[in-house]
Amino acid sequence: MSTVTTDDHADRADRVPKQDRSRATRQRLLAAAVACLAEHGWSGSTVSVVAERAGVSRGAAQHHFPTREDLFTAAVEYVAEERSGALRALFPEGAAGDRRAVVTALVDLYTGPLFRAALHLWVAASNEEQLRPRVTELEARVGRETHRIAVELLGADETRPGVRETVQGLLDMARGLGLANLLTDDASRRDRVVAQWAALLDGALD
Repeated sequence: MSTVTTDDHADRADRVPKQDRSRATRQRLLAAAVACLAEHGWSGSTVSVVAERAGVSRGAAQHHFPTREDLFTAAVEYVAEERSGALRALFPEGAAGDRRAVVTALVDLYTGPLFRAALHLWVAASNEEQLRPRVTELEARVGRETHRIAVELLGADETRPGVRETVQGLLDMARGLGLANLLTDDASRRDRVVAQWAALLDGALD
């Protein structure tokens, strides 16, 4: 029978905090990468800039993310997953009875720093061959998940003709409002569009 020594216990106790520190460092890097993309765009967002913002060394950043493409695609996916979880948490029991609230929440997904960061990444991918396939795959995954959440929250039955296209039209509209919001914040017009879409959804989905 093997004997567990005091040193073994100390080694295990030391390993857990190290794992926690590594996870915390990774999350700081991801959050910093999204913030840098949103503020400085692709050309102004290097691994060194992100590492400095996150308060870690460049070597530590490259330990977690060996390439620039690894860092920024992981960052956008991470924050998208966080936002998806927060969106579901807003309506833990669904919200088919308050579709305006759902439409507002979905539009909000496309008016914050995450959307701005993702947009910079899409533009960069259109010009950089090595980045394009990764961003295309990422956009497809995030798009499917957002569509799935919208269907759940709206109480939409996609077996009915036209319902899937209606939900996708809502998301396309929300993305369009997000693009418009990059230049001007026309909240009153956005509110009117949200109200109209909520009314259209009530008629199309009930």
